[in-house]
Amino acid sequence: MEKQASIGKGVDATTVLLYYALVLVGFIAIFSVEFRMGDSFVQSLLELKKNYSRQVLFIGISSLVGVFILLTDSKFFTTIANLLYMAGILLMLLTFVIGKDISGSKSWIALGGGFNLQPAELCKVFTALALAKYLSRQETEFNNLRSHLIAFALTLGPALLSIAQKETGLALVYFSFFLVMYREGLPAMYLIVGFSFVVLFISSIVLSFMVYAIALGIIALIIIYYFWRPIKRNLFLLLAMIIIYLVLLGFHMFVNIVVFDKIMKPYQAARVLNMFGKSYIPRSAERIAQFEKEQASGKKRDYTYNVKQSKIAIGSGGLAGKGFLKGVTTQGDFVPEQHTDFIFTAIAESFGFWGSALLLGLYFFLLYRIITLAERQRSTFSRVYCYSVAAILLFHVMINISMTIGLMPVIGITLPLLSYGGSSLVTFTILIFIMLRLDADRSMVLR
Repeated sequence: MEKQASIGKGVDATTVLLYYALVLVGFIAIFSVEFRMGDSFVQSLLELKKNYSRQVLFIGISSLVGVFILLTDSKFFTTIANLLYMAGILLMLLTFVIGKDISGSKSWIALGGGFNLQPAELCKVFTALALAKYLSRQETEFNNLRSHLIAFALTLGPALLSIAQKETGLALVYFSFFLVMYREGLPAMYLIVGFSFVVLFISSIVLSFMVYAIALGIIALIIIYYFWRPIKRNLFLLLAMIIIYLVLLGFHMFVNIVVFDKIMKPYQAARVLNMFGKSYIPRSAERIAQFEKEQASGKKRDYTYNVKQSKIAIGSGGLAGKGFLKGVTTQGDFVPEQHTDFIFTAIAESFGFWGSALLLGLYFFLLYRIITLAERQRSTFSRVYCYSVAAILLFHVMINISMTIGLMPVIGITLPLLSYGGSSLVTFTILIFIMLRLDADRSMVLR
C-alpha cells in the first residue's frame, strides 16, 4: 500500500489527465477510420488484426512504461543521459545496416510479430536528456561559441541521420531544441539567421532567378547607401558584400536545381512547390525520362492527392461534424495514411470545427501546463528537459495540422498521442512521464 501511494506522490495530476484525454481521442479517431458496420469489436481486439486493436495494446504498454518511469529515481535520468544519447545514435546508425524500408524510409528496425521500432523517434527523448545534461553542467558557460557549437552538434546530429534515412519530418522536429536553447540564453542572432535562410528558401521558390537577383541587388544598394562611409574606408567590406551577393545567387540555383531535382524525391518536390502555386518541372535527364514515361503510360501520379483528400475531409465536417462513424470520406478510405499522419482529418470530419477546436484546446492546455511545470523547477536539468518536451510537442502539432490543411508539405510526422503507432505513442509517453518524475522531485537540484 505504501508503494502504491508513492507512485502518485507529487505527480502533476492535471498533466496525467490531459495525457489520457488525448490518448482516448486518438483511439476514437483510429477506431472511426477502420471500424465498419458488421465488424466484431471484441473479436478484433482479441485478434489484434486492426490498427485500433493494436493501439489498445500500445496504450497498455505505454501505461506500464509510464508507471515504471514514475517508480524510477530522478537521478537515474541524469546519470544515464549521455549513455542513452549514444545508444540512440548507434540505433539510428544500425538502421542503415538492418533497417526495414517502410514507405520509402529505411528508419525502422523489425522487432517481429508485425511490430517495428523507429530509433529516430526514441532519440528525441535521448537528445532532450543529453541537452539538459550538457546545459546543467557547472562548467558549461552557455555564452560562448564553443558551448553553442556543442549544443548544436548534440541536436543536429540525429537530425542529419534522420535526413539520411529520408525522414525529413522527424529531422525538422530536432530544430525545436533551438527554442529551448534560446530560453537558456542563446543569442537571438542565431534565430534571425535561421529565419533568414527560410525566407531565402521561399524566395528561391516563388521568384524567378532574374527577379530574385534584382531584389537582392536593390537590397545591396540600399545597404551600401546607408553604410557608404565605413565601406569607403574599408574596401574589404565591399568585396565581402559582393561575395555574399554571389553566394545568395548560387543559393537560388542550388534550391531549384540540386534540392528539387537531386535531393528530394519527385513527390516531395511536387508537394513543396504546390504550396506556393508552382508545378514541379524535372530538369535532370533521369527525372525528365521518368516524367515522360509516366505521361506516355497515362499513369501520371498526382503528388498532391493526399492533401486534396485531406482538405475535402476537413471541409466536409463543417461546424458540428457529420457524427461518429458517419464521415463519408473517412469511411470510404479516401484519405491515405489517415490512421497515422492524417488522423486529424478523422476528427475534423466526424466532429467538425468545434471538435477540432476542442482538440487544439487540449493541446494548448497541455503545453501551457508543461511550461508552468518548467518555470517552477529549481534544477537547470529539469527546466531544460521540460522546455524540450514543450518544444517537441509544439513542433509536432504545428507541422502535422499545417500539413493536413495544406499550409506545409506532407513530410510524414505524427500528431502527438493521437496517431497510430507504438513508436510514436511510447516515445511521447516517455517524454511526458520523465518530465512528471522530474517535477515530482523538483525540490532536488539535479545535474
